[in-house]
Amino acid sequence: MAAFNELVFSGVQPTGNLHLGNYLGAIKRFVEMQERDAQCLYCVVDLHAITLWQDPQALRGQIREVTAAFLAAGIDPKRSIVFNQSQVPQHAELAWIFNCVARLGWLNRMTQFKDKAGKDRENASIGLYDYPVLMAADILAYRATHVPVGEDQKQHLELTRDIAQKFNNDFGPSIQAHGHGEQFFPITEPLIGGPAARVMSLRDGTKKMSKSDPSEYSRIALTDDADAIAQKVRKAKTDPEALPSEVEGLKGRPEADNLVGIFAALRGITREEVLKDFGGAQFSSFKPALVDLAVETLAPINAEMKRLVADPAHIDAVLADGAGRAEAIAAPTLDAVKDIVGFVRRGPALRAV
Repeated sequence: MAAFNELVFSGVQPTGNLHLGNYLGAIKRFVEMQERDAQCLYCVVDLHAITLWQDPQALRGQIREVTAAFLAAGIDPKRSIVFNQSQVPQHAELAWIFNCVARLGWLNRMTQFKDKAGKDRENASIGLYDYPVLMAADILAYRATHVPVGEDQKQHLELTRDIAQKFNNDFGPSIQAHGHGEQFFPITEPLIGGPAARVMSLRDGTKKMSKSDPSEYSRIALTDDADAIAQKVRKAKTDPEALPSEVEGLKGRPEADNLVGIFAALRGITREEVLKDFGGAQFSSFKPALVDLAVETLAPINAEMKRLVADPAHIDAVLADGAGRAEAIAAPTLDAVKDIVGFVRRGPALRAV
């Protein structure tokens, strides 16, 4: 059996208006994972972004803004690899090979495509349909062992595991013949999030916080200043009851559960600990505490993002350096895949010509 060192991969789409859900559900966890004894790759997945049409000028700015958010939140580009997907061609090339491994029936079961395409599926792009195969290539180009995922991405990770398993099975003799043991790709494990892996809308606790929601008051953007954060928390939908003293009391109260979960995630504690302090309190006293905590956490990130976005040359240098380091990992993987599949490829001397 081939041995895999722990390697963590994750990505964020550059589609504008990063919000509190992106921070708590993904970016904050990325920072925490730097402390693990693992190699971490954090990717701005711009190839995924264009599965829906993007304004080219806006997209360029959004790639830099997401990178700025990574850095402002505490991701160290020297300890982790920060890059944008389109600078590493192995993602797209491996995706094509995986298109020839994956099966139509697998993709037909993907619920996210059905949700995003809506009723007009015939008018959706092939890229939107094939999105999960590119996601598998993103992960397996680095032979990643672990991927932090939210609930909405679990099905895509299952597809990644299916593709890896089928590749290993289909090409087993060739994998062994080329000295890679019994399997080439790892069966990637999910890293399921903590108490606020799924942050809900401030206007409707049954819906996920989303940048596409027409109401600005449904989300706290990472670009919001202290006044905007305070106003949005104050206007967040609640119910007339006091906060319960036990977590069970949050059942059937989605807005209360969401605000308690946000407080817990920002403070790095459990919902139970939040309710020990605020159980029995009205929202009129809980919301100001949440405002103070949110501003204390997000205001420094907001300020640093503004500083970084004003220096695009620095951001571009970080992305270029990260892409070079990422490609140094992905290129040998793709070369090995080409050998296993049976392609004839150029040697080092011919590549230099």
